[in-house]
Amino acid sequence: MDVRNCRKCGKVFNYISGVPICQACRELEEAKFQEVKKFVQDSKEAGINEIVEACGVSHAQVNNWIRQERLVFAEDSPIGINCEGCGTMIKTGRFCEKCKTDLARGINNMIKPKAADPAPVRKDPRDNPRMRYLD
Repeated sequence: MDVRNCRKCGKVFNYISGVPICQACRELEEAKFQEVKKFVQDSKEAGINEIVEACGVSHAQVNNWIRQERLVFAEDSPIGINCEGCGTMIKTGRFCEKCKTDLARGINNMIKPKAADPAPVRKDPRDNPRMRYLD
């Protein structure tokens, strides 16, 4: 049994997995997420500052939900975050499509078995250019 203190309220709880917060704080966070989601659906042109003020959540929490791909915005929305790889503006997630492709290609190259090196060609000892003596 793994017992920890909640990161938000400090209460002791039985930790199972994920973010170390108690069930009550987890339910409060989920209720705030649903509120933010509804606000975003109703006001499509709202920026992050307007979401923060209207719903009473922090910038970090909104950015966290965007990075987790829980909040997704339309292409014409003013909201965007920077790709962690190249810094271009994206609407959700951590990486843009180009960086995702590059990461996947790099991982695939790491796990592919290397081609077997060709066996070295053995030379015939009689083809040696050195001088030889007959007995």
